[in-house]
Amino acid sequence: MAYDTLVGELTDLAKLAGHEIMKIYATDFTVDYKDDESPLTQADRVSNRLILDYLRDNYPDVPVVSEEGPHIPYPERQSWPRYFSVDPLDGTKEFVKRNGEFTVNIALVARNFPAFGVIYAPAMEMLYWGGKDFGSFKQFREFAPQRIHTHKAAEGEGLRVLISRSHPCPELEVFLEDLPVEQRIVAGSAWKFCLLAEGKADIYPRMTPTREWDTAAGQAIVEGAGGSMTTLDGQPLVYNRQTLVNPGFIARG
Repeated sequence: MAYDTLVGELTDLAKLAGHEIMKIYATDFTVDYKDDESPLTQADRVSNRLILDYLRDNYPDVPVVSEEGPHIPYPERQSWPRYFSVDPLDGTKEFVKRNGEFTVNIALVARNFPAFGVIYAPAMEMLYWGGKDFGSFKQFREFAPQRIHTHKAAEGEGLRVLISRSHPCPELEVFLEDLPVEQRIVAGSAWKFCLLAEGKADIYPRMTPTREWDTAAGQAIVEGAGGSMTTLDGQPLVYNRQTLVNPGFIARG
């Protein structure tokens, strides 16, 4: 799987899915709700179908785990050496609120860690991609891509902290009491990882539940930009575990 080919194909795929999402965004769309009361729209379904069809046609030997795809039991996937992790519309709540903070997330997970990720924010026309072994980049519309880097705060320096727009929690407030917080940046979806990766924030702590497809692409991009992401106790965040629900994590510049 050649890296240059992967970049070209997955970034184009994310943008194509984003284009279809924006068509629906411009309409008076309806909202359904899943069993867990999270919203679901036609944009989620259309984007999911487009991405999964493309990946299955062009990467038939690489399995796919998607938020809107079928449930795959752990015994079936536990021996996978690699797979795609997909969130066809991350931040559906933000999509419904029409605040523009929603993304398309596509990641390649290899040996239980995100190797490469793409995040596209279609309402902002911003594209991000990268991985730990490749560096990370951003591109606005069709302008030239730019290499991006995280900002490593010096000891005692005030921190710009990313806060989830739709998932605040008391535990986070307790955690922040011990940090020199200079600014709180409230944002939705995997867009938060993009802000961290390009140095516009310093830390993103998360205590409320996320799933692998919420974080895989973002983790790859943050690490490619020089940052890190661990569990709350400093251990590596491992993927393709028995549960696809992540533990709490801290992403740092």
